Amino acid sequence: MQRRSRLLLFSLAASAPVIGMLVAVSPVANASSTPASARAHALKVARNYLRHLSIGQHATDHAVRVNRPGVSGLTQVQSTNWAGYADDHTSGTTYSSVTGHWTEPSASCTSTTSLAAFWVGIDGFTSGSVEQDGTLIECSGGSAFYFTWWERFPTNSIQVVVSTLRPGDSISASVVRSGSTYTLKVTDSTRSGDSFTRTETCSSCANSSAEWIAEAPSGSSGVLPLSNFHSWSLSSATVNSRVISSFPDDELTMVNGSGATKASTGALNGSGNGFTCTFVRST
Repeated sequence: MQRRSRLLLFSLAASAPVIGMLVAVSPVANASSTPASARAHALKVARNYLRHLSIGQHATDHAVRVNRPGVSGLTQVQSTNWAGYADDHTSGTTYSSVTGHWTEPSASCTSTTSLAAFWVGIDGFTSGSVEQDGTLIECSGGSAFYFTWWERFPTNSIQVVVSTLRPGDSISASVVRSGSTYTLKVTDSTRSGDSFTRTETCSSCANSSAEWIAEAPSGSSGVLPLSNFHSWSLSSATVNSRVISSFPDDELTMVNGSGATKASTGALNGSGNGFTCTFVRST
């Protein structure tokens, strides 16, 4: 089988994170018993921390394994910060829409600061531009904070929309391109206040890949600890009004520097439009 090598982009890379400061003022372990004023302060610190994060920082090359027998077009890939699927460029093909649906996972947090992002996007796998949106878990001092967000790298850092997202919320996310205009949309069917629609323009974006990703965000010192999200199941995924398996697709497994799995990715379902990522370890 042909073996391929690509450059995978670090998403949510921190330009100047201050993790120690975040831990020092983070909330107590049981968020439900935290006084409202203390939790409000902790949330303010958490949101300030997220302002240092951006998407699209280049990563190192990732290793590529052989194609899985009996599955057309699938290549298995190892990444230090991504788990999930990416459809990449084929001759004459550009990507104009990507969608996905999931139920927001619930995190089990420790005192260590950690993050986990879930998103859909166009570009980023084989290009230096990326247009994406989704949800984010931030664990701080044993408490979990949940956010909806969007990003268009390299124009701006991560844009947090709301922090009222909760585990179990029904999320639909999409990025749709028309010419050089991109509509980024996240809908929380459980809590409408978490929803948003954002329009961005980019005349130089490559439109060469589409992604459905669970991610360990990165900081100036490298990949940050991954929050224990247990599992993230994506369904009803489309790309150019078709399904993930309609195009050459890459299955990504998240590994640490020693090659140990941090988050595993399951096979596509029978319809080719969904899969599950499972947390294995934080670092």
